[in-house]
Amino acid sequence: MPGVHVQQDIELAHQRSAAFGLGRQDSPDYACLGKADLQLVLEQNRLLFRHAAPVMDSLYEQIVNTHHMVVLTDARGLILHTLGDADFLEKADQVALNPGVAWSEQSKGTNAIGTAIAAQTPTVIHADQHYLSANQFLTCSASPIFDAQGQVIGVLDVTGDQHHFHRHTMALVRMSAQMIENQMFSAAFQNAVKIHFHSRPEFLGTLMEGIACFTSDGRFQAASRSALFQLGLPVSALQTHTFSSLFGMPLSSCLDLCRRSGSSLITLALPNGMKVYAQCREHPGTLLSAGVNLAADHTVTERTEQPAAQGLSLQQLAGGDALVAALINGLRKVIDRGIPLMITGETGTGKDWLAQAIHQASARRHGPFVAVNCAAIPESLIESELFGYEEGAFTGARKKGSRGKLLQANGGTLFLDEIGDMPLHLQARLLRVLQERSVTPLGGAGSTKVDIDIICATNQPLKQMIATKQFREDLYYRLNGYVLKLPALRDRSDLTQMVSRILQQEDAAHMHIHPALMQVFERHPWPGNIRQLSNLLRTALRLAEGESEIGLQHCPQDFLEDVVPTSIEPVAQADLTPPLPASASDTGLAAQELGLIQQALAQCQGNVTAAARMLGISRNTIYRKLGRG
Repeated sequence: MPGVHVQQDIELAHQRSAAFGLGRQDSPDYACLGKADLQLVLEQNRLLFRHAAPVMDSLYEQIVNTHHMVVLTDARGLILHTLGDADFLEKADQVALNPGVAWSEQSKGTNAIGTAIAAQTPTVIHADQHYLSANQFLTCSASPIFDAQGQVIGVLDVTGDQHHFHRHTMALVRMSAQMIENQMFSAAFQNAVKIHFHSRPEFLGTLMEGIACFTSDGRFQAASRSALFQLGLPVSALQTHTFSSLFGMPLSSCLDLCRRSGSSLITLALPNGMKVYAQCREHPGTLLSAGVNLAADHTVTERTEQPAAQGLSLQQLAGGDALVAALINGLRKVIDRGIPLMITGETGTGKDWLAQAIHQASARRHGPFVAVNCAAIPESLIESELFGYEEGAFTGARKKGSRGKLLQANGGTLFLDEIGDMPLHLQARLLRVLQERSVTPLGGAGSTKVDIDIICATNQPLKQMIATKQFREDLYYRLNGYVLKLPALRDRSDLTQMVSRILQQEDAAHMHIHPALMQVFERHPWPGNIRQLSNLLRTALRLAEGESEIGLQHCPQDFLEDVVPTSIEPVAQADLTPPLPASASDTGLAAQELGLIQQALAQCQGNVTAAARMLGISRNTIYRKLGRG
């Protein structure tokens, strides 16, 4: 059952809902902002959306095909953007979980988004905890997003069908919200002197580190939420401080110490007397200290700033798979021949990697490569993002206007990912650009010549969309000169090489994959393809830090539940790790489950409790599967 304090919070939220005049059986308010008003709100929240969109993409990749959706709202609970599984999006439409609809408590009663705003804390609202009966088929996990002044500026939420509740969702949402906060925080104080600190050196460079910003003369500017927690002071109190009053030395002395320390971290004392390990960044991206030698017999791996990852070449992409090698060989013959390129394949097969590799192999390699995900930009913003706009083109437009992606790509390559999601009226405008080779921004009277190559990608059946009038036939044949169909990861023969390549990209070529885990990789269908494999390995590397081998115990719980299926019960259940379902009718699955259990026990040296924790199942399940209970 939910904890007492959680139940009390829900009861308070229900009392607020009743005070707003809502009744349990009332029909929800489905009112939606008009297109112009929604565009204004999106413009007002452009900074939030810019930093949230890639995090939402990453979060959705971790929950794809689980009957859920990712939602971003503004500070009032007005939905700005959503990503979700098609089957659940249809259900979401029934309760207006759509951009332009308000999900405050005043509008929808107790719900995770509105209640997270009201309570200013991460909130799970499951099934009948929703105030309105119409919303009780949902399970929702929401976390407020705070700005540098501690004000709520938005909410990140994952909503799904109540029968598909997952106990790890809230943790994913909270981490994702903190990523957005940290990125916005860094962007807001690019010219500040930043002190990154934590009482444990291994947490530097992670979401747990604190970041405090100061002017060059040592005046306090802002602190991240983790920094506020460690400093033990509210923003209002910190605004009266300087670096010297907080850390007991002038800022100039700290910077000198950082420079002299070379590759070592420095230690600072907080006002409460706690000692922390710190790094200093005096200018954007400049790391003044890194790594630490804590004691003669305990050395922490040196941390240094890494340059931005370079894109893979066509040869590297070919790997050891015959299908991909043949595709690359054909591609080499058409690059720089004025032939439009269309990349197709399932989500996550590496279409963006291939587009970057094509650009690097082309005569335009020294020009810009500009990528636009047509599915990730709200429809009301995509026109201004692509074509740009003049000052005063619409209410809320920025002074001096904005150059669109088409002009930004001038002299280089524009990659239009998920081209099938481009609205029809913009398809017509894009066709005109391709024909006339000029761009007219919104609100502009004149056009500007543009010289670009366009590469498109899609996982949708464009020919079927043409038949249903969802995609323009004339644009299709303008873009569809040479089709490059990337195979799914499960159909490739170079999985081992793919794993090695990803580890190299993560600067972890020294890491090994346990043979038992590689067997699991080879049997897994990889519905998320290369992107899923890449995300999994990145997570596993963090969990295996300090070790030389990645095993089952380092894999995320949701992956283990895919390879060893479990039944997820609602949050109200006392035991949130139920046993594996019976599978006597499927001997292949039973053998796989037994093999994984035996491998986990071997890695845990026979410790059943540790093996159960690794696999996310109960000890009784292990005994039952092994025939001992």
